[in-house]
Amino acid sequence: MSIAEINSAISLGIKQFRELRDVIYEKSGIFFSENKLFRIEYRLGRRLLELGMNSFDEYVRYVQSQDGSSNEFHQIYNAVTINETFFFRFQPQLDAFRQKILPRLVEWRQAAGDRRLDVWSAASSSGEELYTLAIIFHEFFGSTLGQWQINLLGTDISHKSLGQAREAIYTRNSFRSTMADDRKANYFKKEGDRFRLRENIRTMAQFHYLNLIESREYRRLRRMDFIFCRNVLIYFDMAMKKRVVHFLYDMLNHGGYLFLGEAESLHGISAALKVEHFKGAFAYVKE
Repeated sequence: MSIAEINSAISLGIKQFRELRDVIYEKSGIFFSENKLFRIEYRLGRRLLELGMNSFDEYVRYVQSQDGSSNEFHQIYNAVTINETFFFRFQPQLDAFRQKILPRLVEWRQAAGDRRLDVWSAASSSGEELYTLAIIFHEFFGSTLGQWQINLLGTDISHKSLGQAREAIYTRNSFRSTMADDRKANYFKKEGDRFRLRENIRTMAQFHYLNLIESREYRRLRRMDFIFCRNVLIYFDMAMKKRVVHFLYDMLNHGGYLFLGEAESLHGISAALKVEHFKGAFAYVKE
């Protein structure tokens, strides 16, 4: 059955949409306005048929009985979120990180006799962002990399995305025009029409499940020097943005940096972090 046939047979009314939206919000913090009704109907219609259900009323009751970490919610997260990511995305910000921020913190740590850096990609999707950072660290430290303890952590709410990140095999869509051919050759092995990340970079990173709105899940993490939470806040309403940013603030070491997406800022959300401006980008530091 085609998607069009599915959606003509199973329609999502405004009442069911609001109930479904509310339970997704409660479990994940992701908020959908009513203009997303047809998108949700389109994305979840096939899922109803897979479950043998005939209406969204039945599906809403089923979802309301599930825990936020259940398989069904992972099916929902995979269906309704857009995992738009690629290597070396938002280059000006990465340039600021590599050329300005990282050297400064490394100098401070060396002076203190501390050679540990903790880095967190808070919504790592299929891994392109965190592996980009791994490549940056590999190039920055060069032959001295082994003298440092670089901990690269990626977390996500989607088990499907986490599996893709751990596998570290990518298509051309993950590169766009953001990676030079020589860098791609250095860090990836071409396998047909796909690209496998080389083992020395893949093993620098670890990936784990984490729901950003759940405060208890932060307790198992160390405080971080760098947190990349890019293109995540767009999914949250203001109350949830403030909640998550408060958690992220608490997770930063003093002198640590928070990086948001190109079109995101903390304006109206939090004044706890100081903004630092760079060429074509900015970042937030915990003083």
